[in-house]
Amino acid sequence: MGFSGDNFEPDGPPTSEPAPAADLSAPADAPAAPGATDAAGTQRQLDEQRDRYLRLAAEYDNFRKRSQRERQEAHARGQADLVKSLIEALDDLARFAHVDPATTDAATVVEGAAMVEKKLFKALSAAGLEVVHPLDQTFDPSHHEAVSTEPAASREDDHVVSRVYQSGYLFNGQLLRPARVVVKQWNG
Repeated sequence: MGFSGDNFEPDGPPTSEPAPAADLSAPADAPAAPGATDAAGTQRQLDEQRDRYLRLAAEYDNFRKRSQRERQEAHARGQADLVKSLIEALDDLARFAHVDPATTDAATVVEGAAMVEKKLFKALSAAGLEVVHPLDQTFDPSHHEAVSTEPAASREDDHVVSRVYQSGYLFNGQLLRPARVVVKQWNG
């Protein structure tokens, strides 16, 4: 036998002894080793957390799909309400579009068109439309588009709208189209 430091090495070939077999004769209700209980409990908690996660993910996906469907339905209902409010003006327009020009004078047609315009504007303003018509107001680049300038008579008229070529529109505070205007400019 030889010694090598603190390790004891026997002379001859190493022998391998088989590991002791698990005792299968122990009853099933016998307490398990402490490490096995912790591993089983941890695995059970992991399975519960995974199940909770999957349920929450499915619930969120269902919520997202339901919310999207409800938004689409609300949008469709809003459009239907707007179209419904425009039907009367469309009926009036159809009446004036099909008059016999030989029996109807121009004043009647103009009056009818003005009435249709008034009905359309009433229906659209009830839905949130506002007209931007800034005549004699200070030029505001966030709501107006200057298409040209003209000389101002005085310094007080500088950057004041002198003419409106095309009205602008706001819908519930959002600019749909800026008013196209001529702006006075002081060059004194």
